Amino acid sequence: MLPESPLAIIESRLRYLIPSEMYAEMWGNPSVEIMIQVHNHLRTLQRILHDYTSRQIDIAQLKPGDVRTEWQYGTMMFTDLAGFTKLMEANASKGREGAENLLKELTKYFSTMISVISKSGGELVEFTGDAMLVVFAKKKEKADDAQRAIRAGLRMQRAMKDFAEIQTPSGVVNLQMRIGIHSGRFLTAEIGTPRRMEHVLLGKDVQKAKLTESNGRNERVNVSSTAYQLAKDDFRFEEGNPDYHLVVDDLTADSLGDYEITPVGRRSASSVLFDKKDKKEVLNNIVELLNSIEPLASYIPDPVLSMLVESAADRKIRPDFPTPTIMFVNFIGLPESADRALPGEERKLAMSFSKAFSLINASVNARGGVLKKVTYHLSGSDIVIYFGVPNAHTNNEMRAASAAVAILEIVKAINAKAPTIGGIKPDVYCQIGINMGPAFVAEIGDPRGRREFNVLGDTVNTAARLMNRAQKNQIVVSEAVKNAIEEKYDCTPLGEISLKGKSKPLSLYELTGKKPKDGN
Repeated sequence: MLPESPLAIIESRLRYLIPSEMYAEMWGNPSVEIMIQVHNHLRTLQRILHDYTSRQIDIAQLKPGDVRTEWQYGTMMFTDLAGFTKLMEANASKGREGAENLLKELTKYFSTMISVISKSGGELVEFTGDAMLVVFAKKKEKADDAQRAIRAGLRMQRAMKDFAEIQTPSGVVNLQMRIGIHSGRFLTAEIGTPRRMEHVLLGKDVQKAKLTESNGRNERVNVSSTAYQLAKDDFRFEEGNPDYHLVVDDLTADSLGDYEITPVGRRSASSVLFDKKDKKEVLNNIVELLNSIEPLASYIPDPVLSMLVESAADRKIRPDFPTPTIMFVNFIGLPESADRALPGEERKLAMSFSKAFSLINASVNARGGVLKKVTYHLSGSDIVIYFGVPNAHTNNEMRAASAAVAILEIVKAINAKAPTIGGIKPDVYCQIGINMGPAFVAEIGDPRGRREFNVLGDTVNTAARLMNRAQKNQIVVSEAVKNAIEEKYDCTPLGEISLKGKSKPLSLYELTGKKPKDGN
């Protein structure tokens, strides 16, 4: 780029946020026309990133790399979708056509549910596969968030009638949803580095919300005893599992009532009213866009961000059925410490978690993987990692094995230096599961609203279940992964083990480490 180019001063900031062809053209032709193209692309990217991130992330106050914490109170809703694996398998044999058909059904489902959530006053914090975490924050002194969440849940279950009989190439598939609702407090934390941030929810009430969903029933709204106490005068309930209550949907349309709010649109975009012939003014608007985009971009893994940048003009990521390697890491010890943190100790906890996350992310990146997210679990926090999507490799299993061994050492080092929280030094450890196989990869959610790039299917679910079977600081792998890595890694048989959702036991193995080189 010529030294006198106005874009030269922000070239390093633009490098990762504009398509490669545009960057090359900008380099050789820094005209006002090119600057306008850069501006228009960034404006499109800004809208995409708005939709990819939760509104819980306060971009006005956010500086990438800053570790921040805040206690919040409200009601959490967890959803889980039954029947997706059958729907995926029914379409997988049709290749690209099947992927498009599957995405069509998922888009219809998520768009419907996200619309209900938004109009009911909820905030979709994250997708986890086909599941969702929604928060209804307190709006008044009277705790009306539980009532709003329950009404939203009933509306969502009523909307599921549209997915009761989905026609597929292999016959009819029925989708059903399970909803759990719990009220309490949770610690939100922004962790990571300037290049990779993550928004996490910590505390026992997050786990209680997840337990409420897992103790529920398909086609029903299940509430915890805490949420029940807040809403018992507004709805009729029946006993579910011990300490849980199932909402009885005997409400008429009038008694269910109108939606609580007008649906909220995207975050406000940057102004576009400027003189497009004035290079200085165009440059100022590009800088304004960069200031807005960079905090949001830091929440997106680099390979996913690159894909969004390159596909921004088309605004479409094609769905596919690849064969990735999936790793789940259950990070235990620090997340559970949130509730016993004394005033002022929350940041100390978050800093330690941030260091662990940053080191694990760097280890995954170095091996060509994607640390997709940190999400909730019944204990600790789950770290979801992909190898093979969106970037394909020929040795994904080897890369995953290498990363898993490195992550284990990182976690052990974090444990040695774990801070004392509430007078107790936590025992920090992890459980790791690795699986490979067919999956569905797509941009899921509302095409014009909240959405994200995601990997779904039985391969992902099985990886999570392998993680759950792992013991303290143990790596459990499937037989397919063992076969792919045994030339370089030692794998000890654990026997045939029954897993949820599997018709017969699976042969599982413990990855114990890398084999010594000959002569050592």
